[in-house]
Amino acid sequence: MNQPAANRKAPLNRPPERKAIAAKMVSYALLLCWIVITLIPFYWMLVMSFKDTAVASSFTPEWFPKNPSIATYVRFFTETDAVRWLLNSLFVSSVLTVTNVLFCSLAGYAFAKLRFPGRNTIFWLLLGTMMIPAQVTLIPVYIIVVNTLQLGNTYTAIMLPMFATVGNIFLMKQYMSTLPSSLIQAARIDGCSEWRIFYKIILPISKPGLAVLAIFTFVATWNEFFWPFLVTQTSSMRTIQIGLASFKFADATDFGAMMAGSVVAALPMFLLFFSLQKYFLQGITIGAVKG
Repeated sequence: MNQPAANRKAPLNRPPERKAIAAKMVSYALLLCWIVITLIPFYWMLVMSFKDTAVASSFTPEWFPKNPSIATYVRFFTETDAVRWLLNSLFVSSVLTVTNVLFCSLAGYAFAKLRFPGRNTIFWLLLGTMMIPAQVTLIPVYIIVVNTLQLGNTYTAIMLPMFATVGNIFLMKQYMSTLPSSLIQAARIDGCSEWRIFYKIILPISKPGLAVLAIFTFVATWNEFFWPFLVTQTSSMRTIQIGLASFKFADATDFGAMMAGSVVAALPMFLLFFSLQKYFLQGITIGAVKG
């Protein structure tokens, strides 16, 4: 017996579903290819770190080392000041992370929540400096730090130009603009000073933004190369990035030890990313929505 026309089910729209599945499969395939392309340099670095220098510098690539050895790692740590380089990088990155979190959060709060004459003018002037290439200011900063202040080959020389960066001030200003002003107004009515408001109210609710700022600053300063290279002269003052360059000689390059050092230098960044991945992703959209 035929069913009434009202009870008949409409035929499923198969072609659009197939198109959606096909588009998704193509997207996944493209993403997989991009992941492979991205991971190849890291895999190659890891493989070469277990090869002897003669094998590592050969023109015939070996995707799997035939005779893996940790001799390159032993040579990296025993024949160089690698431990001192790592400690220097850790010290410089930690200090700059603390100073940027402190000073940039203060500046961000002032630009986002305080009202004072010339606030917008000062803020836009600071943003304007971000459009000036770093190469333009490199020589004047070097003359001030090394020649005028006589701070060459010191930790202060490495850290002074990066104690608080404009990019981090902008990041914190954008984040703190999203915080509710009603809490600040209520605290002022209760008689709290601006310092107390900042310490007791702003900092606790700004932990996600501060975490993003700390992570980005630590990664940037850990990977910094050119400025520390300019202001340091002795091996004991080098950071790990400068130390890796010392494996390149006039007539040869110790690729095995260099790749071993690169793995050691990159390992803290990998651990930092995977342990604090949610903050990295949060940093992509921080301050994007003003509420």
